[in-house]
Amino acid sequence: MSNSIQSVRGMNDGLPDMVETWQAFESIVRDWLRRYGYREVRTPILEHTGLFKRAIGEVTDIVEKEMYTFVDELNGETLTLRPEGTASAVRAAIQHNLLYDGGKRLWYTGPMFRHERPQKGRYRQFHQVGVEALGFGGPDVDAELIVMCADLWRALGIAPTLQLNTLGDAEARQRHRAKLIAHYEQHLDLLDEDGRRRLHSNPLRILDSKNPAMASVNEAAPQLMDELGDEARAHFEGVQALLTAQGVAFEINPRLVRGLDYYNRTVFEWVTDRLGAQGTVAGGGRYDGLFEALGGKPTPACGFGMGVERMILLLREAGSASVGA
Repeated sequence: MSNSIQSVRGMNDGLPDMVETWQAFESIVRDWLRRYGYREVRTPILEHTGLFKRAIGEVTDIVEKEMYTFVDELNGETLTLRPEGTASAVRAAIQHNLLYDGGKRLWYTGPMFRHERPQKGRYRQFHQVGVEALGFGGPDVDAELIVMCADLWRALGIAPTLQLNTLGDAEARQRHRAKLIAHYEQHLDLLDEDGRRRLHSNPLRILDSKNPAMASVNEAAPQLMDELGDEARAHFEGVQALLTAQGVAFEINPRLVRGLDYYNRTVFEWVTDRLGAQGTVAGGGRYDGLFEALGGKPTPACGFGMGVERMILLLREAGSASVGA
């Protein structure tokens, strides 16, 4: 019987053939981001656990179920392996006063960690490219990030499709929240355990459920789009007009909410049907309240993350010549 030590489940080795494709992809990405004026930032893999609880939201799958958190026995601090990159980027911008002379366009890449059930395209250690436009409030920046992605897909020879939605502002979400609770209270028998637990704490997350048994009750749920104020509606219409002017096709998906609490207004995902269940290859949106939530000054911001492993799978499946797949 073999006693050899295996890698930790969901934390995979990168073997030479894969690494060569990965390096080619990273080279294209670095050139692409440089052309758009984005500069690299590097943040620690370990952060104080409170950063992610405050940023992501305590009633989310990531914080409740997926974070690798431990107590540092040397000093008693509670630390977490980063499950995503936006919170760290914003923390760094606040800590080092990066926006003292105006907005900044930043990007980063590296490993993230979530304790999920491993499957194709989803791992417990995974890698992301994150792109953050900090200090810019107009719909032009939301559109800029999406148009950038469309430009990259053309360069890579792939064609994911764009889903778009708006989460409005805080007042609209409060009105929508009350209507969601009333809706789900009428269908308690259709809610799964997570849905019932989140009904009064974070009902928006119920819309994000991947449970097929929840599809009908979610499809009939009130839409946040109906609660938008004039300013948020004008912002979203501005994003759509800019994308149309640039020839970027999109589908409005009113059920798209993303899995993190810091989003407001524009949210988007680039999806493909070529990777099975893990179809999202990039996603993000606007998070204007995150700076203030983390102790900084109110600052508009927008960004997205791209899953590197999923991109490599998609490129190799598509036989992309641009990265030697």
